[in-house]
Parts: sequence; C-alpha cells; structure tokens
Amino acid sequence: VAGLGNYGLWGTRHSVGMAVLDQLARQLLVAEGWRADRRCCADVALAAAHGLELVLLKPRRLMNLNGLSVASAAEIYSFCPEDIYLVHDDLEKALGKVAIKLGGSARGHNGVRSCISALHSNEMTRLRVGIGRP
Repeated sequence: VAGLGNYGLWGTRHSVGMAVLDQLARQLLVAEGWRADRRCCADVALAAAHGLELVLLKPRRLMNLNGLSVASAAEIYSFCPEDIYLVHDDLEKALGKVAIKLGGSARGHNGVRSCISALHSNEMTRLRVGIGRP
C-alpha cells in the first residue's frame, strides 16, 4: 500500500495519501515501526491484517517521482502491479469523499502517472481521496 505525496510537506492536500497511511499504521498498531529503506527511497512499515502481510510505503521523493520508489519496493518485495494499492489525492472529488479505482489512466495525477511509467503497467488499484478544488 503506497501513500503518494510530497515527502516532508506534511499536512498539505497533495500529501493526503501519506496521511492515510499514517492512520492505517496506527490502526494496525505498527505506527512505531516506520523505518527508512534506502533501497527504495521510502519509509516502510510491515503489518498484518486479515491474514495478509502488508508493506506500507511512503516514498521519500516528490510526487512526480513517487513511482520510482513504488517500483523499487515492488522489485524488493516481489510484488506485481496487481498487488499494489495506491492511495492518493483527487481534485475532482469533494473533500473527504473516497473512491476505489481498478486500473486505468492517471487522470492527470502526476504521482499515479509516475507509478504507471515506472511499473510499466496501469493495473494498480487506487484509493482516491477527495481534496476538492481550492
């Protein structure tokens, strides 16, 4: 599960994917388990939920380059694109509304575009979190 955003710019609308992962880590009781993984240039936490082993990932790059971290982590942990969930902001959705999208285009989102390019696939599932327009 990759939370897309601009690393270090906490609290901004475009980093809502990382905020969602922080909340997920708290709920899975692994919030103290985040560690920097230089191999994929990301913060990583490992968790288990409903019999699944999860890798939570917050890329340590700007949004336009998040895909490089996601692709490196996919190689390290032997994931294929269909195993990856991207959590990211969506300007077209009202603030706080969420939707799941299975594959498809980036719809103008640079972080998703970066992931599609780096993974050579658009098969990732996406949790789109509405941030609304300013």
